[in-house]
Amino acid sequence: MQPGYFPANILFILIFVAANGFFVFTAYKLYRILRLGKPEDRFDRTSERIKSVVTFVLGQRRVIREPAGWGHFFIFWGFVIISIGSLETFGVGIYHGFAYWKFLGKGLSSLLYLLQDLFCAAVVVALCVALYRRFVVKPERLRYEDQKAANQDACIIIGLIFLLVVLLFGARAAEYLLAQGAAGRYFPRLAFVSVAFSSLFAGLTKEGLQAWYSFCWWGHTVVILGFLIYIPFSKHLHLLGAIPNVFFRRLSSVGELSKMDLEDETAETYGVSKIEEFSWKQLLDLYACTECGRCSDNCPATLTGKPLSPKLTIHHLKEHLQAKGKMLLAQQGEAEAATANPEGELAKVLIGDICQHDELWSCTTCGNCIENCPVFIEHIDKYVDMRRYLVLMESNFSPEVQNVMRNWETNSNPWGLGFATRGDWAKGLPVKTLAEDSQVEYLYYVGCAGSFDERAKKISSALVTLLNEAGVSFGILGAEEKCCGETARRLGNEYLFQSMATELVEIINSYGVKKIITACPHGYNCLKNEYPQFGAHWEVYHHSEFLATLLEEGQLQAQQGMDKNLVFHDSCYLGRYNDLYEEPRTVLNSILGLKFSEMDRSRNKAFCCGAGGGRMWMEETLGDQKINDARTGQALKLEPDIIGVCCPFCTTMFEDGLKTCDMDEKVKVYDIAEILAQTVKSEKEQGGQ
Repeated sequence: MQPGYFPANILFILIFVAANGFFVFTAYKLYRILRLGKPEDRFDRTSERIKSVVTFVLGQRRVIREPAGWGHFFIFWGFVIISIGSLETFGVGIYHGFAYWKFLGKGLSSLLYLLQDLFCAAVVVALCVALYRRFVVKPERLRYEDQKAANQDACIIIGLIFLLVVLLFGARAAEYLLAQGAAGRYFPRLAFVSVAFSSLFAGLTKEGLQAWYSFCWWGHTVVILGFLIYIPFSKHLHLLGAIPNVFFRRLSSVGELSKMDLEDETAETYGVSKIEEFSWKQLLDLYACTECGRCSDNCPATLTGKPLSPKLTIHHLKEHLQAKGKMLLAQQGEAEAATANPEGELAKVLIGDICQHDELWSCTTCGNCIENCPVFIEHIDKYVDMRRYLVLMESNFSPEVQNVMRNWETNSNPWGLGFATRGDWAKGLPVKTLAEDSQVEYLYYVGCAGSFDERAKKISSALVTLLNEAGVSFGILGAEEKCCGETARRLGNEYLFQSMATELVEIINSYGVKKIITACPHGYNCLKNEYPQFGAHWEVYHHSEFLATLLEEGQLQAQQGMDKNLVFHDSCYLGRYNDLYEEPRTVLNSILGLKFSEMDRSRNKAFCCGAGGGRMWMEETLGDQKINDARTGQALKLEPDIIGVCCPFCTTMFEDGLKTCDMDEKVKVYDIAEILAQTVKSEKEQGGQ
């Protein structure tokens, strides 16, 4: 049947309406399941959100970070171009005389046809590469629990796209020959791939060409409408979820966790223990997942054999959401339909059946999963929300964490040392407390490690030396200082965190503080990005950015060189959470003679030291290797004399890693403040050591 002629056009319209109707019906059911989630406001800053879609969807910015991403880039844009061409195909299905060139003109239409040919050809190449990677290269991140089903689904999608392209070229090749010398028909020679394909039909009669054109046209139409129907039931559901997920992505800092309303008297539980207790945006994340595996490919827990794979977490949550969501919707309409299978999905426990306890507690909150996700899935928030339920509702956490939380409650530090001794580290140093002099420009917030840990105290002293050398007006809180509560929040104890945050904000604000310096990335992130939730309005600086500024402005100068090989480690909470990559490097590059090397996993792909997310206070007994040992091994490959860090937690983890491999005498771990402090000392001070 020739498209566009009666009754073929009636048949096409019926098929088109039926396919789109079924798609809309299926998509609406997915939307209704999404609405089961709790409300969340993601409708602000519309212009920025539109820009995100342009940059990360149309521009595929995160996808093409890796060479393999270019294949997806061409498949994506090829599919877009095919879809534009399909609109013309659908128009022809309704009326045989419909053609783009009649509306756009022959020049613009020729250019469009050329682009379609080029991108369709690129799609074929990209599909071949995709098949080669999946079945020959077999990268780890493309492995699944049910590999056979995953490969089958991938082959169906790849096969459908390949068939679309072949049928499109077939229809166009026949159309090109039919247009030769025919009045009222036009096909641009610029579409060179389609023109080349026309040689396959050379010598056919007009009736034969028309038959092949009709066959390819109907085939292309049926395949693309079938693809539309198949999408919601395949792993390519992300074609529906990705664009809205990027649009509704978090525009605030990735280091800011949500504030729970602990005064909500209507709340029956705190945290998340059921899939429907996540927000609608957290559920949209599940629809958006491309299952590319980049999250797990960069997860330190996954790479060291822990029972955690961010990809599988999202996959399991998505399967659970779709199965339970249908039953919950049925329950709202027909109770019998929902309770017909009490031992099924409704009976499954989110924490235990869908997500395992060890899975949740293995996360270091390093942010590598979020940083490398092309569609901005927020994995960490889900882990923390489930931890909140375990801690606040069930008191279900490890004994060592129980001890640490008890220490926070009694002495506002994880070691349980007397809170009155918090400022003792500064005795004999030229630094005043705000109680002695509140008319200073900066508060140096020392933090728990810098106040109580013997190793971290040296970092605090070095920073005091540098600030005094530069003539900075600063003071400390001393015994009045409290823990910021950052780790307690990430361990799930939101109640304890909010108590500590409220108290610390009151103390700092009582002195009229406007600017804060801290050497701990965890405290820095918390004070800067999370404390505004509690009425804090301060300028917060990490010591790396503050020292970099002092050096650039000439207030500090590295007077002594250092003939050492140094490898630098990016702190997760400094880099991925707050985009401070260049600042510590500015400090290190100011030192003459220092040979500076980068690890393979550096900057936004830096491997975690293993201390974040409360893991600093938990025994690491699972997996093939400890995370800090793995990271230390990566550093030692470059044969450094010094491992440079910007975080007291990282200092501890690297020193422990060096002891494990008996390298602690040969290789030293120094904070950048310690390194810089050694170079600004006078020759007299150097000689007196």
